Order: sequence, then structure tokens, then C-alpha cells
Amino acid sequence: MKQFHWGILAPGRIANSFAQGLAVLPGAVCRAVGSRDLGRARDFAGRHGFQKAYDSYEALAADPEVDIIYVATPHPWHEQAVLTCLERGKAVICEKPFAANLKQAQRMVDTARGRGVFLMEGMWTRFLPATRKALELIGSGAIGRVRHVVADFGFRAEVDPDSRLFAGEMAGGALLDVGVYNLSFFSMVYGRQPDRVQSYLTLGATGVDEAASVLLNYKGGQSAFAYAAIRVTTRHEAVIYGEEGHICLPEYWRARKLLFSNKDGEQVLDLPFEASGFQFEAREVMDCLANGLAESPLMPLQESLDVMRTMDDIRFANNLRYPFEAEW
Repeated sequence: MKQFHWGILAPGRIANSFAQGLAVLPGAVCRAVGSRDLGRARDFAGRHGFQKAYDSYEALAADPEVDIIYVATPHPWHEQAVLTCLERGKAVICEKPFAANLKQAQRMVDTARGRGVFLMEGMWTRFLPATRKALELIGSGAIGRVRHVVADFGFRAEVDPDSRLFAGEMAGGALLDVGVYNLSFFSMVYGRQPDRVQSYLTLGATGVDEAASVLLNYKGGQSAFAYAAIRVTTRHEAVIYGEEGHICLPEYWRARKLLFSNKDGEQVLDLPFEASGFQFEAREVMDCLANGLAESPLMPLQESLDVMRTMDDIRFANNLRYPFEAEW
């Protein structure tokens, strides 16, 4: 099995989960960690078995032995971090949401394609066994033609103007933090973007959206409904309704089971996984590189751009622009 040497850019909470996934992935070598704080980089490297620690993102990107870099900064900083890596010829998987807006995401994609370097959005839910099984069932016609999909993802956080969740300059709010799961899930199921979007954002005291309700309509009588929140806890459930049955994914963004119902009865499929589950998206990157691909067929760059465009459209329709977008 071909080995790939991994780098972690920004060793925060989500990077811990990603490193746990790498630890159980054959062929993944934990090479280096880059942080603005060398102490944090060394601590992370020690806990997760990485060989080197750097005090800058630039130094990580310059390491000649690093093949792939996982970018885990807050999303307003994704663009600069990704460009730093791409310009050094490093393959990149960038944590969701891909960027803070479409303009940033487009520059990232243009650079990757222009240089012929691999880039993929890290939408880890898409690669989980339960998600892949749901798509297999849909593709086999087990629930007939899909007509409607619903997904919710909400949790209650206390308002803190200094938190990335509530700060406009950090592109905070429900839509980009957790609503992106819903919209990417719909894009995956339908394989295309909606023809009409109706939305309502509940703006809080700090100016970001504390809740997002979105109704999407597609040609042919298909639809989807999403609810995302950072002040309300929801079930975290996705249901795919077909003309001949339905599929339910409890805690769909990290699903370990699938409930399937059609004319033949009901089934509960347990689809557990070891470690954090982030190993599946990491394996996709390695498989793509081993096969000479610059983009993932399961998480195409155009789809990441399309979902980003939909999120921009929702925000702008509700008069929500981040401080760094004021001139647009």
C-alpha cells in the first residue's frame, strides 16, 4: 500500500478528530503539524504521533516530505491557508465550510486547478458508511424516486460576542457552522442544486444568524427543508422520502445507523466505525492521489462552489453580510 505523509495546519479541536482518524488509516503517516504557536504544535504532535512541529503554516507547507495537508483553521482563514499550501504543491483537504463565501472559494479552486494540485472540501459526513449505504439504497431504487428530504442540525450555545460562533468578523452563525451539513447533504442526494430557494434567518444581538430555515425546490416536483441553529437543540436527523419508502439517518452528520422502510418492511442497519470517522474522507484523498486525480468524484470542487453560492444567496437575501464583505 502506498504511503502518504500528512500535515495538520492549525491544531485545534476538529484537528484532534481528524488525527484520530489518521491513526487507524493504513498508509497514512503522521508527518508534521503547523501552528502560529509552536508550543501548541509540539503538544499536538506529541499527543498524536506526528514527527515534526512548526511555528508557522508556511514552514509546514514547505516541508518536502509532506504530501497532503489538512486545513483546520476557522473558515474565514481557509482561503489564505489553502493558497499557502497549494502554492507549495501540497494536496489539500480543507475543513467545511469550504470558505466564508463564494469569492474566497472560487479563488481556492482556480488556484488548485491552475496548478494541477489536489483540493477537496472536508465534508466528512459524505464518506461515512451509513451515508454511502443510503446512497446505495437510493441508487438501487429501494425507495423509488426521491421527492423530499429534510435535515436539521441545531445546538444551544450561550451568546458570547467573542466566540467564533457569534462574531461577524469570524463569519459566525448557524448557516455556515452547521447549515452547510444540511445543504451539502441535499446536494449529495439530488446531485444538483435547487431551482428556487426560500429562506429566513433569525439574526441575534451580535448580528449573525442564530437560526436558519431554508426551503429548496427542484424541477420535477422535488424539494428539501433544512433547519440549522446555534441557540436551539434539535434531533440532528435526516430523512429521505421516496415514492416507495424512506430512509432515516439519526444524527446524520455522524451517523452510525440507518433506518430503512419500504413495501417489504422495515430494517435497522447498524454501520459503526472505529475512531472518529474522519479516516473515510482522508482515505478518499489518498485514493484519489494514488489514482492521479486532482479532484474527488465523491466531493467535486464544483459542488463545493455551488453549495457555497447557495449559502451566499441565502445570506444576501436576508441582508446578512460579514464585516469583511461590506464593500460588496
